Amino acid sequence: MKNKNKLIRCPICEAVNRDTEKVNICRRCNIQIYKHSKFRTEKSWAYLITAIIFYIPANLYPMLIVKQFGTEDGSTILGGVVLLWEHESYPIAIVILFASVFVPIFKFLLILYLLISSKYSLGNSSKIEKYKLYYITEIIGPWSMIDVFVVAILAGLIHLSSISMLAGTASTAFALSVFFTIMSANSFDIRLIKG
Repeated sequence: MKNKNKLIRCPICEAVNRDTEKVNICRRCNIQIYKHSKFRTEKSWAYLITAIIFYIPANLYPMLIVKQFGTEDGSTILGGVVLLWEHESYPIAIVILFASVFVPIFKFLLILYLLISSKYSLGNSSKIEKYKLYYITEIIGPWSMIDVFVVAILAGLIHLSSISMLAGTASTAFALSVFFTIMSANSFDIRLIKG
């Protein structure tokens, strides 16, 4: 009778289960549910800071290196956007600018806001609005990788004898930045969200 009223939520499918005080298996998705003795944000902070650190070289070093007729030319993310704009490839330039510059910065700010607001009450946002912000970070996370996919596709498609394209240092740094941003969002415990 002691455990009858204790409930535990599955972090994967959100199903509510009875807490058995031993090993809890979700009734819906059959995943083991772990109980946290304390809600902590250290992991999420560490992943976020790491993502921001990797984002800096992702914007300073070349994303794509083009070797043509013995000369080597590399362009950064913003340099590539400007080059595409000059060649009148407006839709591609806008997509890359949005996915590689605005989306990562937007995600950094959202996660930062959620982490700070879990400790201090900021603004007049309700608990539901903060949940929505959290789910926005999860939805837009993988879309940041568009730039890396474009570089990979271009490097794979162009195999001419006089031209070769290689992924630059920035593509690795950018992929790591996106990875750690996703890890930061996933390690954030939504039970910390305050109304």
